[in-house]
Amino acid sequence: MHLGILLALSSALAYGAADFIGGVGSRRYSSWQIVLVGQAAGALVMLVAGLMLPGSPAASDFAWALLAGVGSATGSIFLFRGLARGRMGLVAPISAVGAAVLPVLVGVALGERPSWLVWVGMLVALPGIWLVSRETTSDQPARTRGAFVDGAIAGVGFGILFIALAQISDEAGVLPLAANQLIGAILTLVAATSLGQPWRPCRGSVGWGSASGVLGASGTLAFMVATGATNLGIAGVLASLYPAVTVLLAAGVLGERIGAGQRTGIGICTLAVATLAFG
Repeated sequence: MHLGILLALSSALAYGAADFIGGVGSRRYSSWQIVLVGQAAGALVMLVAGLMLPGSPAASDFAWALLAGVGSATGSIFLFRGLARGRMGLVAPISAVGAAVLPVLVGVALGERPSWLVWVGMLVALPGIWLVSRETTSDQPARTRGAFVDGAIAGVGFGILFIALAQISDEAGVLPLAANQLIGAILTLVAATSLGQPWRPCRGSVGWGSASGVLGASGTLAFMVATGATNLGIAGVLASLYPAVTVLLAAGVLGERIGAGQRTGIGICTLAVATLAFG
C-alpha cells in the first residue's frame, strides 16, 4: 500500500483514538478541560520533538500552522458544543463529511488531478463517513437547523486544519506544529472563558486530556507527512475516516452497540480505502 495512504490511515487511527479517550474523559470532567489540556499537551510534545529534530521553518510555515490551529480549535469547539446540546447524531456526520469534502475541493483548485478510480474511492467514502458517524437516535425537527450549523462550522474548521497542514513545507520540521497546538489551546481558553464554561484543569482531567492530546498531535503529524506523499484530497478523505475508529473502540472497550447503519458505513469505508489504495 502507498506510504501516503498508510500515513493518512494512521492519522485517522490516532484522531479516532484521541476522540474516544477525550469522549470518555468528557463523561467524567468538563469537555472544555479535556480539550484545553489536550491542546496544551500536544503543543508540549511537538515542542520537545521540534527541539530534538530541528527543521528549517519559514515564516509562512508558522502562518499556516497558526491557521491550522484556528481550524482545529474551531472544529473542536463546535463539535463539543453540538455534543453538549445533545445533537451529536447530526453534528458528527456533517462535520466528518465537511472535513473530507473541503480538502478535495481545495486540492482540485490547486491543480491536483486524481484518477477516476481515486474519484470513485473519495465519493464512496463520503456516505460511509456519514453512516459511521451517525447515531441511531434522531433529533427533534426543531433542533435540526442548529445541529446543521454546529456540524457545518465544525466541518469547515477541521477542513481548514487539513488544508493548512498540507501547506507546511517538508523542510519545516515539527516546530510549526507546536504553534498549531498552542494557538488551539489559546483559542479554546478564550472561547471557554467568554462562554462561562469551566476550563481550569483538575487532577483527574489532566490524564485523560493529555492522552487525547498526544494522540491528536500524533494524528496531526502523520497527516502532514501524508500530504507530502499523496495528494491533499486522498489524505483528507482518509483522515476523515476517524469516526470509524471511535465507534469500534466504543464497541470493543465500552461494549456499546454498533447500529446497522454504522456497520454498513464501516464496510463502505473499507471499500473506499481499498479503491484509493489501488488508485
